[in-house]
Amino acid sequence: MAIRRKDTVLFEKPPVIAAWAAAGGKKEGEGPLASGFDFLTRDAAFPEEACANWEQAESLLQQKAAEACLRKAGISRKEVDLALAGDLQAQCTASNYTMRALEIPFAGIYGACSTMAETLALAASLAAGGAVQQVLAMTSSHFCAAERQFRTPLDYGAKRTPTAQWTATAAGACLLRAPGQAGVPVLSVTFGRVQDYEVHDINNMGAAMMPAAASTLLRYFAATGTAPADFDVIFTGDLGEVGSALLRQQMEQEGVPLPNHQDCGCLLYDVSTQNVQAGGSGPGCSAAVLCAHILPRLQAGEYRRVLFMATGALMSQTTFLQGESIPGIAHCVELAGEGTV
Repeated sequence: MAIRRKDTVLFEKPPVIAAWAAAGGKKEGEGPLASGFDFLTRDAAFPEEACANWEQAESLLQQKAAEACLRKAGISRKEVDLALAGDLQAQCTASNYTMRALEIPFAGIYGACSTMAETLALAASLAAGGAVQQVLAMTSSHFCAAERQFRTPLDYGAKRTPTAQWTATAAGACLLRAPGQAGVPVLSVTFGRVQDYEVHDINNMGAAMMPAAASTLLRYFAATGTAPADFDVIFTGDLGEVGSALLRQQMEQEGVPLPNHQDCGCLLYDVSTQNVQAGGSGPGCSAAVLCAHILPRLQAGEYRRVLFMATGALMSQTTFLQGESIPGIAHCVELAGEGTV
């Protein structure tokens, strides 16, 4: 049912993404993709839900995305065989508490900002192999929770550098089904390898993650015999403006230019007006762009074939303080327009 070519798995009978949903906060609701969201809140603290802290608010945001996805799929929680989810909080607590509420069989995943592509790739592999019939792939991030954990509490008022990116207050959820059903086909997945080019600047995630993006793309093209021209768009997420420029430069040097490249960190916000420095980041960034922008266009036939590749920086609060470099990883998912396979 699947063909393995080095790090890429091609599905002879593709599983499908049957439903999806995106949830976001105030800044996401002011961005260019606002109309594609299924749920937006004007206050990311969710005061109407009596959330005691940012961490609880992120879990609620992820729950909103999951519930909207299941509602669009027309199924109940009890009909889901498994949920794969992760986030940026220590020990993936936002996802843990979401699943406490949803009561769905759960496997926690940590891939930092690459989590949406990782959960999607794993879910597709399980669905294609017959291990599950209906599986959720989802992730989230929250600006305030991430800043408190990885950088400085917001009350500190630290000035952000031009290379810094804005962690999205957003969540995305996809319901995948076994082959032969209606939905957006997942043609292949490529699992990334950790790359470390000795970047130490925690405020420059784009530079830290770019080598992993280039590595995964080159290995995907070599394994499948494809080229950038075979795709309508090659999406990365989330390198931001700095990492995207570096990726295009690197791929040009490799002899594989990317004229059709777009980055989720540059799509979620209007970088020129929204004061997000180099663009968006966080697991919720690429998840929201996938569910609010990419999948609807595949469903509508605007795209026939795309690559969705999410990138992640794999450091922790502890390793950063110890002076460690920042390793990166990128996972790639090949998607087709609905009805094209």
